Amino acid sequence: MRRRPTKLPSLPEHVVATPARLAAAVAHLAAAPIIGFDTEFVGEDSYRPELCLVQVASSQALFVIDPFACGPLDAFWEVMTDPQKVVVVHAGREDLRICNFAAAKPPGHVYDVQVAAGLAGLPWPIGYAGLVSELLGHRMNKGETLTDWRRRPLAPAQLRYAFDDVRFLLPAHKRLTDKLTRGGRLDWAEEEFTAFTNKAVADDVTAERWRRVKGTGGFDPRGLAAVRELHAWRDGFAHRVNRPARMLMRDDVLAEIARRLPKSLDDLQNLRGLPRGEQDAILAAVSRARALAPDELPEVEPRENDSPQITLMANLLGVVLTDLCSRMKLASNLVATTSDLKAVARSRAGGAGLPDVQLTRGWRGRHILPELLAVLDGHHALRVVKPTSLAPLAYLPVAEPPPAAAVPEGDADEPHEAEAAPPTES
Repeated sequence: MRRRPTKLPSLPEHVVATPARLAAAVAHLAAAPIIGFDTEFVGEDSYRPELCLVQVASSQALFVIDPFACGPLDAFWEVMTDPQKVVVVHAGREDLRICNFAAAKPPGHVYDVQVAAGLAGLPWPIGYAGLVSELLGHRMNKGETLTDWRRRPLAPAQLRYAFDDVRFLLPAHKRLTDKLTRGGRLDWAEEEFTAFTNKAVADDVTAERWRRVKGTGGFDPRGLAAVRELHAWRDGFAHRVNRPARMLMRDDVLAEIARRLPKSLDDLQNLRGLPRGEQDAILAAVSRARALAPDELPEVEPRENDSPQITLMANLLGVVLTDLCSRMKLASNLVATTSDLKAVARSRAGGAGLPDVQLTRGWRGRHILPELLAVLDGHHALRVVKPTSLAPLAYLPVAEPPPAAAVPEGDADEPHEAEAAPPTES
């Protein structure tokens, strides 16, 4: 049953397309403690997305700012990065990255309603239209998703879409904050927002992005070193000419060069897909990889070939996690990944300390992990008590975990007499 639409205030809408109107908008926003924020950009054919529109909401007005017409946005970005100001976004990774690129820092206090929704019992990740419908009962028109926002003048339908993208952010923020406060999860949300912001603007500085180049499985350390050097060259080249990196040279071409380790221009002659005029730079990258000492080469990442027992325990943890999150009204896929569960099961089976994964940190480590470990370590037993319930399991405390059953040597794959099927009734 569709909920009755929440009554929202009718806010004035301002299209900001002159320096004077921008100055007035900035003055208004500087006094607002909470701001809704969204952007429209085109990023298919450039290294960095081209900012085409900025949408902002306060509790008193809505603004659509045209960066092509109103001059530099320096004063606006200064307001957006005020650490005392709450900036509300929906799935705002790219919006935060655009702010970070323009102002050299992200907004100081981010509130992502998509993340908050997952902590308040809604599906995760939920789209903006779904969130607005679920929380506020309003239906959005998303017909301008593929619009070329660089073109001017903007049509009335485009402006309506742009205003709607921030119209519901502050009402959604209030509704979700009320839910999180009642559930005692506002501090959980703040942890998530901080992590989300850091990850959005890190630009993968600490991640080895070159390891995601397709077609490099099975490469030895020297080949991986070539992938790393070629990836760094391609990224710098893409930044210099402002084009998407994979558009300049595909992953499969990069991987093939790393596999061949060419030494001269003649070695590159038979390869297609090389950017014109960059052969010397490509050879220089390969040469740098060739010159590395053995201890400077990247390590080959080990592949985890988990035993059936590890997979079984991880699956059990997945069942418990799903049941626990259903009881707690949490989105289970926001709490932990299958990789997290396998890492925990692996550490327990090997008698090692807990792994450093998302599940073992912060609010997850304090409130979710202990329940999973209680089952994994044998302190709680599971029982199905009501199959028709959304939470059909019960957890029974075990006074003393039973010792692991000994399997006679050589009989690991054979059933024991005690495990034989029960006799059929005559």
